[in-house]
Amino acid sequence: MSSTRNAAPHVSDVTSDGAAWLASAGAYPRSTLALWEERPEAPVVLPCGSAFDVVSAPAIFGRRMLDRLWDDGPGSGPVAEFRGRMLLFAAPGTAQRLPSLLDWEEWGARGRRGGRAGAVPPLLCHGAGDAVTVPAPAGAPPRSGSRWLVAPDTRQPWLPGPEILLWAAVRAARAAVRISIFPPADQGAKVYDVSRRR
Repeated sequence: MSSTRNAAPHVSDVTSDGAAWLASAGAYPRSTLALWEERPEAPVVLPCGSAFDVVSAPAIFGRRMLDRLWDDGPGSGPVAEFRGRMLLFAAPGTAQRLPSLLDWEEWGARGRRGGRAGAVPPLLCHGAGDAVTVPAPAGAPPRSGSRWLVAPDTRQPWLPGPEILLWAAVRAARAAVRISIFPPADQGAKVYDVSRRR
């Protein structure tokens, strides 16, 4: 949490309000916050479905989705990387609705023969009854494979719904098939302007 650091908060730092929001997903929020006060580098397993749902995408495709959300769309809610997967925090109910939207648009796993299936890799949607491991609020040890890319910074973060994540997945899939002999203009790391968030 930012209270444990002297420097100004960074987009990947979980603030105290962000930690309170994350903890609110669990049955015992005060216990989670007490654990983080004692061990701010500890990841925690939290239930989905009440405060947030999580859409888990393979790392490269998830990064493409995140780029579409920030470059062409409304931005994203909190986003974490955990064990080679991108965890996009979404509005409750997204996990139930997104797979059917992908199928309806023929981008899902059951897409029509010769259709677009396969362009969007399987997205794991975690909603009511599921739980996810969230990275530690105060940074993870190097090589842990667990970190915040866009950390929670408020008690009521904006969370994308299923339609916005469908749009980002379709845009990411379309961008993946473009081939260019020219490298992108900026080869550096992405910086996301969180002030653009709704």
